[in-house]
Amino acid sequence: MTVPFTHIDHLYIDGRWVAPEAGGETVLNPATGAAIGEAPVASGAQVEAAIAAARHAFDRGPWSAMTMDERADVMQRMVDALRARQADIAALIIAEVGCAQHITHGMQVANPINHLAAAIRYARREEDERLPIDITPNMFVPGGPQSIGGTTVVREPFGVVSAITGYNFPFLLNLAKITPALLAGCTMVLKPSQFTPYSALLFGEIAETIGLPPGVLNIVTGGIAEGQLLCTDERVDMVTFTGSEGVGAAIMAQAAPTLKKVHLELGGKSAMIVRHDADVQRAAAMAVGFLSVNAGQGCAIPTRLLVHNSLRPAFAEVAKAAAAQIKVGDAADPTVTMGPLIRESQRAKVEHYIALGKQAGARLICGGGRPAGLDGGFFTEMTLFDDVTNNMAIAQDEIFGPVGCIIGFDSDDEAVAIANASRYGLNGAIETTDAAAGYAMARRIRTGSVALNGGTGTMSYAPIGGYKRSGIGREYGPRWLREYQHEKSIFYPIGK
Repeated sequence: MTVPFTHIDHLYIDGRWVAPEAGGETVLNPATGAAIGEAPVASGAQVEAAIAAARHAFDRGPWSAMTMDERADVMQRMVDALRARQADIAALIIAEVGCAQHITHGMQVANPINHLAAAIRYARREEDERLPIDITPNMFVPGGPQSIGGTTVVREPFGVVSAITGYNFPFLLNLAKITPALLAGCTMVLKPSQFTPYSALLFGEIAETIGLPPGVLNIVTGGIAEGQLLCTDERVDMVTFTGSEGVGAAIMAQAAPTLKKVHLELGGKSAMIVRHDADVQRAAAMAVGFLSVNAGQGCAIPTRLLVHNSLRPAFAEVAKAAAAQIKVGDAADPTVTMGPLIRESQRAKVEHYIALGKQAGARLICGGGRPAGLDGGFFTEMTLFDDVTNNMAIAQDEIFGPVGCIIGFDSDDEAVAIANASRYGLNGAIETTDAAAGYAMARRIRTGSVALNGGTGTMSYAPIGGYKRSGIGREYGPRWLREYQHEKSIFYPIGK
């Protein structure tokens, strides 16, 4: 059976499908290792052509000059077109990413479309900002009548945006770039991960369906060299990237000579704090559930499990029992609750860190290997360590796999200190029966978000982003578009 969208063998540049000049690259189903398609690969010249198309579309096309409502009308057609293809997009994610179906249908597909719909609603409320009247002495007529004037702040699109995205939640990540940039009036060149190209290429079909003007959205593929072109070309005004901290730092360096704006959503090593008064059964089950999401391949997943020492033995036992209930396998089976890692290279990285944890003296309480009978894909077991100290590599480095580290603490102050002793600051969680105490702790944790007692379950109305090496800028929420807009102050006299 053909996987939806894997028939796409051309790039989408300037409103046209263009044959790739660099050939094709086989895309694998990580659950089976079997090919699902041959994706097009762009040449450097084609990346430059996409940049030129985006530049021309911004400078001379209609998109940037449209009103916000006009752009919102077009983007509403994108919502409708994506919802009409929602089942096909989910089928693609299951095959291209290997993500379990209960995660795919909600987090991978439905939620991103809801984020777009929410952003459209916010965008329609955007208005120019009129500042208070200003009265000042007239420098040209000393001692004469004072000057009176006003200021209006207008917001304008930033320009041409390069968007580079990761493989773990590809449809979500691609849409998280397309949504604010296009609504703001920018034009874009989108380059996805080589592991998950079809989740980006499908937007070429969507662009045609909704009548997006040529050059507004261009989709290319490729590797490091092609990505570097998108970060260094002077015709590009802004780079937005979601992925690892190492690549994020490289992108900042590449963008620096041309002084581009850089917007980054990077890695995390988030802490889940389980206070002395928490429901240990609930907290342990929740922790394992988080770790199972896309086999731990999520930058915001809490992988440091900070547990009050009075609860730690019970927490470890319940977590071990919960891990045993995780069904690992091919997400084509709807009963599977955890799929594979994306490629063998990622599994090798996870296994390397498991070995480091053992060498450092952490106590392996479950997992640590490969599931029996699943030899065709890139599977790993749910793995939990106890007796972890926060200075161990498994507690400091982003592993990007289902590996949880249980770290004990004796006071709230100690828990906050451990949570903050990380080069990352993306997300966090607190479990407690004292919500007020939990809220006070959340205020002290240096992260872009904290889920108190499970949080709300959605991000559609809240800004998300990182502190420290977890990134620069915010996504989602009422001011999402501001990341892709200039502010211009227009001063003018009033009265005589």
